[in-house]
Amino acid sequence: MTIRIENLSVTFDGFQALKSVSIAVGKGESFGLVGESGSGKSTLLRAVAGLAPVSGGTIEVSGERLSGGRRSRAFRRAVQMVFQDPYASLHPRQTVDRQLLEPLAIHRIGDGERRILKALDEVGLGPSFRFRYPHQLSGGQRQRVAIARALIVEPEILLLDEPTSALDASVQAEVLNLLEEVRGRHGLTYVMVSHDLGVVTHMCGRLAVMKGGEVVETLSAADLAGSRVVSDYTRRLMVASKGFSREAVSG
Repeated sequence: MTIRIENLSVTFDGFQALKSVSIAVGKGESFGLVGESGSGKSTLLRAVAGLAPVSGGTIEVSGERLSGGRRSRAFRRAVQMVFQDPYASLHPRQTVDRQLLEPLAIHRIGDGERRILKALDEVGLGPSFRFRYPHQLSGGQRQRVAIARALIVEPEILLLDEPTSALDASVQAEVLNLLEEVRGRHGLTYVMVSHDLGVVTHMCGRLAVMKGGEVVETLSAADLAGSRVVSDYTRRLMVASKGFSREAVSG
């Protein structure tokens, strides 16, 4: 397994945001985390990234047992995160070029010119975007830059925190299809947070349904699409998720 999480707990100021959560994600797999707002799915991603205070349990990534919030330079290159809001995740006063150079400098990776052009091309943006500022880009273009910034250090794992929920419906499918193409091209492992069951069945082979900081059910996307679920909570999510189907996001 690329990611193995066992009995993970996270506590913020006395509030237990995660309660003994266990999941396992295989190499090259796309794994979804779904649930209502406040269910703990984003907290789980942040715990893996070292951005949430772990109070119990273990996190193992590619055979390495992680401790507290400390992450090695090798981990931070191998595991990249794409956040929900492309308007907040890019520095408003830095050009695209500068924002793509920064991770290369942090990880002491050379050949910046070639890597920047390659990363932009990979996310469907040409070289003309290099010297634009975020306010000159659409929401979808900003999220493509954020994805390029994650890809430029050649990671093995992408943690995707609602990567399309802040985008217009018309561009959500484009970004999702881009992510799917990138994963296939590079054999990446994805862990994707979403409240949208249509997105998860489009992108992920398996998923964990979360409620109140706990995993209530782990199942395949095929079982979800076929309504072969165990938990009543999962059934309620399906009813609440309008347009729940792969086709809803594949246009």
